Amino acid sequence: MKKSWIIIAVIILLVIILYNAFKGSYNTMVAMDEEVKTAWANVQTQYQRRSDLIPNLVNTVKGFADQEREVLVGVTEARAKASSIQIDPENINPAMLQQFQAAQGELSSALSRLLVTVERYPDIKSNQNFLELQAQLEGTENRIAVARDRFNSSVQKYNTKIRSFPTNIMAGIFGFESKAQFQATEGAQTAPEVNF
Repeated sequence: MKKSWIIIAVIILLVIILYNAFKGSYNTMVAMDEEVKTAWANVQTQYQRRSDLIPNLVNTVKGFADQEREVLVGVTEARAKASSIQIDPENINPAMLQQFQAAQGELSSALSRLLVTVERYPDIKSNQNFLELQAQLEGTENRIAVARDRFNSSVQKYNTKIRSFPTNIMAGIFGFESKAQFQATEGAQTAPEVNF
């Protein structure tokens, strides 16, 4: 009789240990998944901030340089395209993230062309509204870089967790899948050539 109580106690103890191990790992994966979603929301917030600044910037430039219509239209179209691509944080995959990143890259390129165009108009460069918008845009670009870095960091931690043994077994059982990260744009590793 005493032996059977010992066996029952050992079985109960093993069940409790396994339950706590599974519960702890599962809850950690859930928390990390939520952290990735929050980081993605922060990335989207910064891109939205940039998108919201663009109409004011375009209108300010338009008032001074209406003949630069092609550049202004390019910025507006790039903004519309970038705004149209929405990614569900539950299903961030490399293809979707690459499409999102490409659209945002086109918008960045269009903004760069706009700012180069502005260099030809000293009146715009000295306009207080333009200077404030330009400063806000530069600050937003920095915030985007920080938000993307934080997103990549949280995705890296999450992906490491769900791919590590024995958590990878539970991740497979409960449907936790790897998430995509932002990648450097093609050619980013090559420094631009500067000629004087």
